[in-house]
Amino acid sequence: MNPILSMPKLPVFGAANPVDHVINHKLVANEDGVWLWSAIQTNMVVVAALLIVLGLWVGNQIKTGDESQGHDRYITRNPLAHMVEVICEYLMANTIEPLLHGRTRAYAPFLLSIFFFILLNNLLGLVPLLDLNHFLLPDMKASHTAFIGGTATQSIWVTGVLAAIAGVVINIAGVKELGLVGYIKHLTAGAPIFVWPLMVPIEILGTFIKPVALAIRLFANMTAGHILVAVLIGFVPMSLEAGFAVGIPVTVVSIIGAVAIYFLEIFVAFLQAFVFMFLTTVFISLLSHHGHEEDHDPHHGYDETVDKVAGAVSAGLA
Repeated sequence: MNPILSMPKLPVFGAANPVDHVINHKLVANEDGVWLWSAIQTNMVVVAALLIVLGLWVGNQIKTGDESQGHDRYITRNPLAHMVEVICEYLMANTIEPLLHGRTRAYAPFLLSIFFFILLNNLLGLVPLLDLNHFLLPDMKASHTAFIGGTATQSIWVTGVLAAIAGVVINIAGVKELGLVGYIKHLTAGAPIFVWPLMVPIEILGTFIKPVALAIRLFANMTAGHILVAVLIGFVPMSLEAGFAVGIPVTVVSIIGAVAIYFLEIFVAFLQAFVFMFLTTVFISLLSHHGHEEDHDPHHGYDETVDKVAGAVSAGLA
């Protein structure tokens, strides 16, 4: 008997289909088969709890200390808290404030919350919790159930809800900034009245297309990358079944490739959280007053708007 075949399988090799390592698994369902709770719901609860606990802890590390500490009272007292502070400062100074200006303080809490919520879910999806769950509890693997695991941001339902929330905030922000009449007026896109029958439906569709694009972009990126990692690692047990001559070289190449893709996925986890937050900020900024500036100088603010849209497109393609 091949000694390789007699070796116990690692948790990550627990499913023949690489998609099974990524997709959601039910935990509790009712008599009609409707899922009442699933693995990624547990993921999101864990992430929400981490955000609350870590948020309070980071805030305590960042806050200004007692006057008796001198200049040290302004120094962040932990490397992790300092990293979070730097990320927040960068997003505020280079993304949110340049786009929203006076509305920064009003929408920064929402935008930063959605950034970190997506980021932690992306990163948690890289931890093989689902495979560990099935390794420790083989019965759950057989029944395709799990307590925790998978990638929450891989689920189109999760990204769809996040995008729907963003869409509601975008349009509420537009109504607050422009007023109801001004918001309705923007649907004409400043075009002559005889073009309104064409422009108004397009603008209304755009209102829904923007959140849909946010949902699909996040869903597709997280699905593709995580499945690729599972495929590369899945080559290992298949190649080992052919013997050492084939198995060892394929295993080495597969592991090197998987590690490289894993580091890329860590970068993508940050990038996609940023893209979602950035595009939401751009969409909020586009529903703002521009008419008064254009009355004085038709070209004033034009370059800035073009830069916003160009940046959004380039980030979206990423």
